[in-house]
Amino acid sequence: MKKIFVVLALSSVMFACNNKAKEEAALKQQQADKELAVKAVKDSLRLDSFKKAEIVKKEQAAETQRQAELAAARRAGAKSSRSYASSGGGTTSSYGGTQPTAKKKGWSDAAKGTVIGAAAGAVGGALIDKKKGRGAIIGGLAGAGGGYLIGRGEDRKSGRVQPKN
Repeated sequence: MKKIFVVLALSSVMFACNNKAKEEAALKQQQADKELAVKAVKDSLRLDSFKKAEIVKKEQAAETQRQAELAAARRAGAKSSRSYASSGGGTTSSYGGTQPTAKKKGWSDAAKGTVIGAAAGAVGGALIDKKKGRGAIIGGLAGAGGGYLIGRGEDRKSGRVQPKN
């Protein structure tokens, strides 16, 4: 009986040693495959970003050319209106400077901050004050004011609202 246990113990030790080596080799191979896959993805992203950058540069060059053509046309139109206007005694200008940018859609950060602050303040006020309604109203107003101020600052940082000078 002792011999059987010894043989089983030795065979299990030999089998365990052999398995670890195979598992380690398989694990190293998987890690190497993952590293290659990650490197390939990074390379493809780099190439893609370069292509996108080239496209953006071309679009910007075309846009500046269009703006230059529009400015030249406006100058030509303004010169002709000035010559007619100079005989009449006054000058008019139809071009005010920069073109207005398109408005951003969706909620501003100030509006989001107001809503979130009001909700959080109402819940907090209701939990703190013994009279739930009064606490919710006061907390909601205070939270709305704080949320608005924080959101307005974020709008200024993002360029949605022009900062005060």
